[in-house]
Amino acid sequence: MRLPERWREIHGRDDWAGLLDPIDPLLRQELIRYGEFSQACYDAFDYDPFSRYCGSCKYNRRRFFAGLGMADCGYDVTRYLYATSNINLPNFFATSSSSSSSSSSSSRNGSSKLWSQRANWIGYVAVSDDDCSARIGRRDVVVAWRGTVTRLEWVADLMDFLKPVATEKIPCPDPSVKVESGFIDLYTDKDPTCRFCKYSAREQVLSELRKLVHHYAHVRGEEVSVTVTGHSLGSALAMLSAYDLAETGVVEGKAVCVLSFSGPRVGNRRFRQRFEEGLGVKALRVVNVHDTVPKVPGIFLNEGLRGLPDAVRRLADALPWSYSHVGVELALDHTHSPFLKPTADPSCFHNLEAHLHLLDGYTYVPREGAAVCAGQRPGPGAGEQGM
Repeated sequence: MRLPERWREIHGRDDWAGLLDPIDPLLRQELIRYGEFSQACYDAFDYDPFSRYCGSCKYNRRRFFAGLGMADCGYDVTRYLYATSNINLPNFFATSSSSSSSSSSSSRNGSSKLWSQRANWIGYVAVSDDDCSARIGRRDVVVAWRGTVTRLEWVADLMDFLKPVATEKIPCPDPSVKVESGFIDLYTDKDPTCRFCKYSAREQVLSELRKLVHHYAHVRGEEVSVTVTGHSLGSALAMLSAYDLAETGVVEGKAVCVLSFSGPRVGNRRFRQRFEEGLGVKALRVVNVHDTVPKVPGIFLNEGLRGLPDAVRRLADALPWSYSHVGVELALDHTHSPFLKPTADPSCFHNLEAHLHLLDGYTYVPREGAAVCAGQRPGPGAGEQGM
């Protein structure tokens, strides 16, 4: 069967039962396709500290995919997403080394050399065009969140402190639903003095999705899906925004799925329950078993407590550092790939292109739990994350 007949199954309708071991070829294809949407965030990001545009996207929105050599991907970017500098996650933000000189120059000539003093580009919203929509069986809206370009330094920034989502005006009926404070601050902070961050990342994505769902589902009467993707810290934003889209009713019952790569835990057990059971959001997490990022936060108190007595779990739930992964996990192992060079560098275990290589060669999970690989993916190109 082709994707138009199977997209709901690939999108997680049955929680990917029977599709992971061995991996379904169509699922593999779709995971790599959305992984490349995530990789595009890295390839398009200007992280040159000597550039006046450091922290921005290198391409105009209308030429985004063409600039990356992805003109035939079948999607059009409808909006860029921005966040304001966050003191809790300083290593996520790229800033120009000329900012201080820019400030002094600004005082002399009344204008700033930098594109923005406080904003960073953190992703985009795109929608499938007519031809692509016919090929995949529905109108697909993609939200892709950028991870960090500073390798793993951002992990040290995690405050490991849970905050109720209701404190940030997300209308959750359960006050015990909590997420890591740095993630939700990044998602909801705004700066009224900055034209890029006048609205928070949350407000930007909700506004754009509301507009797209109305146009394609109501005005044009099409079937619409929402696919949210991201790598690393971008995975955390993907989980949080997918939850928010469903919780606020912006997607109005449309299929919402997260396809994430090497992401950390985002919230507590109540967040997982609300995400999966209360709202029915689907999430498939692709991880490398040797990567440290999916193990944080909540190294000691996490979803591994499910088998313990209820009294112990309730005690753990009351602590501000008890976390739980959401969704279904697809675990890979880079040491079983004949196409990746041996390395002891933890940042390489975390690399997105390495995950896509592993996916391309992934076959099944043997008894000892390590992914067996058979196949080869072209190596990273210029501008991609180093491996």
